[in-house]
Amino acid sequence: MRFGVDEAGKGPVFGSMWAAAVVVPRADILPDGVDDSKRLSPERRETLASAIHDDDRIEVGVADITPERIDNPATDMNSLTVAAQAAALDAAAVDGARGVVDAGDTDAARFGRRVADAADGDVTVVPAHRADESDRVVAAASIVAKVERDAQMAALADEYGPVGSGYPSDGTTRKFLADYVAETGELPPFARETWSTCADALAAAEQAGLDEF
Repeated sequence: MRFGVDEAGKGPVFGSMWAAAVVVPRADILPDGVDDSKRLSPERRETLASAIHDDDRIEVGVADITPERIDNPATDMNSLTVAAQAAALDAAAVDGARGVVDAGDTDAARFGRRVADAADGDVTVVPAHRADESDRVVAAASIVAKVERDAQMAALADEYGPVGSGYPSDGTTRKFLADYVAETGELPPFARETWSTCADALAAAEQAGLDEF
């Protein structure tokens, strides 16, 4: 058995960071078209993720790191990425297997050691930068993680209205955040409060309130 692990959602201001582990007896059983999730349309990602989940020969584990954990001053994104990937391996009940993880640290070897140490099972971790572009099993994991994140954003949109992609560069996301803060005086419960985008929205709302006097 071999595994691949990747995460999605490191940089958004909204929602969790997600990680997925995909475990296969061999890579050629993965559905045709598996590729780095960023190269695929949302519809294609959903189709491939469904095929991966539905194949009894493939084990899948998913884990998420909530905004509350991301905002904890006692941690950092490298450590949280390690925790997410290890938790995804645990969710897939990986033990005694070897696989590739997408390295979330400039020092790939250090990142790999940390994931192996944090995982419950006995795993041999091969870390690589941009592994979702070069390893099909990691690419499959990137698809699963991205679909989980997209599903979370869709659920938030159903509840709160158009929230966009959740990334600071998205105009819809920035407008929703500004409007929400202006109306309620606080950040939405799914925001990463320590992100500068949130601080900017709060400061803008405060300034607007002062300008009214």
